Order: sequence, then C-alpha cells, then structure tokens
Amino acid sequence: MKNFLKFFLVGIFFGIVLVKSEAVSWYRIYEMFKFQSFHMYGIIGTAVFTGIILLLIAKKKHLKTTQGTYLRVPLKDKGLIRYIAGGSIFGLGWALCGACPGPMYILVGTGVFSILIVIAAALVGTFVYGLLKRKLLH
Repeated sequence: MKNFLKFFLVGIFFGIVLVKSEAVSWYRIYEMFKFQSFHMYGIIGTAVFTGIILLLIAKKKHLKTTQGTYLRVPLKDKGLIRYIAGGSIFGLGWALCGACPGPMYILVGTGVFSILIVIAAALVGTFVYGLLKRKLLH
C-alpha cells in the first residue's frame, strides 16, 4: 500500500504538471503538428533532456531499481523500419485523437469524458497487438 501511495502521488503531480503546462491541450498538440508553435517541442525536449541527465546520474551513482537490482539499460536491436512504422502509427494516433497515452487519463480527470472513447480504442488496439505480436516482425 505504501508503494501504491508513492506512485499515486507522483501520478497526481505528473497530471498537474501536464495540465498546467498545457501539454494535454488539443490546441497545443494541433499547433505542434502544424509546426505553428514551439511550446510542445520545448516540453518534449525538456522531458528527454531531464531523462538523459537522471539516467546518467543513476548509472554513475549505481542506484538500484525498486526490485533491488542495479540499473541496466539493455542494448536495442537495430531496426530502422520497425521504429519508423511504430513511430508513424503512434504519431498518427496522437494526431487523430489529440492525446498520447499519458494525457488520455489526465483528460478524464479534468472532465473530458469523450476521451473515454479513445481510451477504449487504445485498449482494443493493445489487445489486438497482443494477439498479433508473434506474427509481426520484431
């Protein structure tokens, strides 16, 4: 229960940050995909930069995961086509619904209940991927 509370509070904080930074705003996402505003690129770039710095610090200080093992980032297989295809599908979904997975749940919390249709579609898509995973190239 203690771990749940910690992660729940971090999630609440994450939601507040995304709402206050307007990262959950459909209009901000629309501006980003039309290259009319730097706002979302700044948020994404800040997140990537912060992640890189925190990962480097965690590796340098030999911090452990919640399971007690040392932090290790596995090497990825090279596969340009699969990353382009996956990124394109993700970006298309993001552009069509105006939200990536994290903000979808935050939008429910802000009262945008129409996003429940998108969440249901995302869950169905995840289920279908699970069924087809063995048949897809990885």
